[in-house]
Amino acid sequence: MEEDAPGRRRIALVALVVVAVTAAAALVAGLLTGASAPTATTRALTDDEAERLAAVRVGTYRDVRAGVRVAVGTGAGRTDLVGWVDWSRPLAYLDVGGPGAGQDRGLVQATPSAVVQRPDPAAIVTPARPPLVPPGDRWRLRNPPPGRGLAGALTVLFALAADRAAPAAPLRAGGGRWLGRETLGGDPVDVLQAALWPATAPAATATALATNSSTATAPGGRPAADADPRWWVDRDARLRRWAGRLADGTPMTVDLDRVDRPTPWPVDALGGRPGLPRAATDEETARLGRLATRLRAGTGSAAVTVTAPLGSAANLRGGGWLSWSAGVAYLSVAELDTLGRRTLRRRDRAGFARADVPVGPHAAAAGPSAAPPLPLPTGAGWRLAGQPVDELDALVDAAVRAAGPTPDATTTVHLRSDRRAGRPVDVFEVRRQGQRLRYWLDRSGFLHRLELRTTGGLWAQLELTPGPLPAGIVPAHRKPPPPTRPR
Repeated sequence: MEEDAPGRRRIALVALVVVAVTAAAALVAGLLTGASAPTATTRALTDDEAERLAAVRVGTYRDVRAGVRVAVGTGAGRTDLVGWVDWSRPLAYLDVGGPGAGQDRGLVQATPSAVVQRPDPAAIVTPARPPLVPPGDRWRLRNPPPGRGLAGALTVLFALAADRAAPAAPLRAGGGRWLGRETLGGDPVDVLQAALWPATAPAATATALATNSSTATAPGGRPAADADPRWWVDRDARLRRWAGRLADGTPMTVDLDRVDRPTPWPVDALGGRPGLPRAATDEETARLGRLATRLRAGTGSAAVTVTAPLGSAANLRGGGWLSWSAGVAYLSVAELDTLGRRTLRRRDRAGFARADVPVGPHAAAAGPSAAPPLPLPTGAGWRLAGQPVDELDALVDAAVRAAGPTPDATTTVHLRSDRRAGRPVDVFEVRRQGQRLRYWLDRSGFLHRLELRTTGGLWAQLELTPGPLPAGIVPAHRKPPPPTRPR
């Protein structure tokens, strides 16, 4: 027996070495990731942990904005989103990349109701922070499938903040678990697990997020409780990391950075550069009051460029002319995805008319803002209407009516100073008769741009460049459509 003692000691020594190497490897891995592994024992939440978890979304809301790094999916199907979220607006501004980004690759700006994208299929796989001042061109409205991919990720980002705390009682009564403690960015955090989303959450949130139920199972056959999101929460009830799954089972991780947190600059379709809104001065109010006279002066007309994101996915672009003295507008408008056909739109004192026309290769090569044909096509099957048919008609109508008597505005606010056509301009937002309009006036009182807030929360724009009207637009005589008889 004594002869076997050295052998047993050698075996014990080898086992100790293996344990030591394993522990060292785990320590190095933790240092490389910046986080220590959570403790293995899980338990119910304490009262303090339940209170902190219930308040964590309010803490995010009060922090106003944060930098974010998001991973959706894994491996070759992973999509990375890097940028910022401003929950006070609310607005997300992200650079989208990763091996699985596909058609989502490029810059994205989003609100809870709209997504606009500047696609860049040639962008590098690993995204970087978006430029603080976003590019001004190639943005288009998108309608990604809800509940998964980019749309699901955006829903989660906006849902990470709320203006009121979730009820803590269900969390204290077993609705959440403490999974362990880690270190993120040098700060200790608790890893907590709970569904947390309120029962009254919007339908989009419920669709996009995996939720717990007594009969559900998580992807891979895991118990339903493990399908609940995990929250890395510090001692001040601030969220540092979130990990969960979208409704289709795709894993998603969000890391928040509260040091890199500039104010995102929305693109024009989402309202443009933030300013410091204030009441209009007496001089500014007088300038707005002289607008009609200023527009009728000189040629009394302008070339028009149209940028109109409408509905959930319509990207209308166009060009044409407008005459304030004659009360006429004539435009050619196309959807970016169907440049082979265009819609001619005309507004005059009799009402509105539109006609769909095919476009030849030369006109298609001129781009979406090409001017409409002259003279007016007579056999194009014009459809007449006495009132604006859609929000682009309403915007054109407001532009023409800017040279006539206008109803009193409910409010007039100076949003910011800007530049247009090399000139300083003031941007005024006017609310009247249920419309929100933005007038871009230079110091002489000329209108360089008119914007209309659409029902989708976007801004459609008319760019106006003063100049003569081509022959063949005015005069145009047609009878107004017969009035509709009340039923």
